[in-house]
Amino acid sequence: MRGPLSRISGEVRASTAGRRAELGERIRRLQGATKLDKVRWVILASTDILLLSPLFGYFELFVRWQAGMAWPLAVGGGVLLTVFMVLSVRPFRIAVRGGGRPTALLAVTGAIVAVLSVFPLIWTIPPWLALLAAFVRKRTVIVLSVGSVAVIALYLGLVTGFHPDVLLLTLVQAGFTVISVGAVWANLRLWQLAQEAHEGEEAMARLAVSEERLRFARDLNDLLGQSLTDVAARTAHAERALRADPEAAAAEMFEVRDLARQSLREVRTVVQNYRAIDLDEVLASVRAVLEAADVRCTVRADTAALTPETRTLLATVVREGATNVLKHSRAERCTITIEDGVLEIANDGVSGPVGEPAPNGLAGLADRVRAAGGTLEAAPTREGRYLLRAAVPA
Repeated sequence: MRGPLSRISGEVRASTAGRRAELGERIRRLQGATKLDKVRWVILASTDILLLSPLFGYFELFVRWQAGMAWPLAVGGGVLLTVFMVLSVRPFRIAVRGGGRPTALLAVTGAIVAVLSVFPLIWTIPPWLALLAAFVRKRTVIVLSVGSVAVIALYLGLVTGFHPDVLLLTLVQAGFTVISVGAVWANLRLWQLAQEAHEGEEAMARLAVSEERLRFARDLNDLLGQSLTDVAARTAHAERALRADPEAAAAEMFEVRDLARQSLREVRTVVQNYRAIDLDEVLASVRAVLEAADVRCTVRADTAALTPETRTLLATVVREGATNVLKHSRAERCTITIEDGVLEIANDGVSGPVGEPAPNGLAGLADRVRAAGGTLEAAPTREGRYLLRAAVPA
């Protein structure tokens, strides 16, 4: 008995572990979702809700069964309605992904709509036209919509007689058709705008990087062009004078050495200025990034009296601290304060124990702060928050 029971217990544990791993992967995927992913989810969910009008068909089939419809017809209609609703969630997702028209899927759902219309059951017609609207021209959809309303109205009038209920049902069908088709068109357009905005942000970021690289290249060219030309000319002159006048050639090479050292100092100055980070810009950027990640960020910074070196160092700490907030916590609130050269970044959402060492990414930064005569500390607090504190000479 122990053998089979142990095997079953092991299979259950393995299955549970697999489900937990799958759930963890889904949670990580949700946490790492971009704003574009979230927009897509909202658009898909809103479209699915708007295409739920076939649910009224179940109620209508129940009422007709109560009124004397044969139960095989009612059950068959319910099965077809269920198949239609399951298949109808696919075409719009294909359209959002930019896939080709799913002709077979639209044909199958269209055949189901035609069969259910014989009952007559009109609740599947508007969502099917809406699904078709994602793949065909607007003129075609408008013609089919008007035609479906007219055909159903004529069919109901011939079967049940032309009375006010037929007019009311026709108006209901027309209203659902307009809402469903219009919603799909609007959501597709909204998705296109979201994609264009996302691509525009990426293009602007790449353009900013390219412009900065070009500026740096121009600065180096302006700085080194003349210096290297002078070095080459003086070296050639020293080479020509080497045999005739070695002392003059030696003096010329000393001047080349001094010119090279001067050029090196100028290059280092340019690179240092290039690496300088504007603290106010970093604070604004970090706040925008955190709020985009649904972290409420409050910034209180007095930076006017700080030296350029201190501003650059604190900007680096702010950027690294914000990265840690996003990567190592599930923060909902973050506060950044700078006063008298003391920077504090505090956030909630801490999962580690109190006294846990600072992340490895801060180790090198702590050395830089200490080299500048300051201190850097990072650890969870007893209040359940994580505090990064950097104090540098103001």
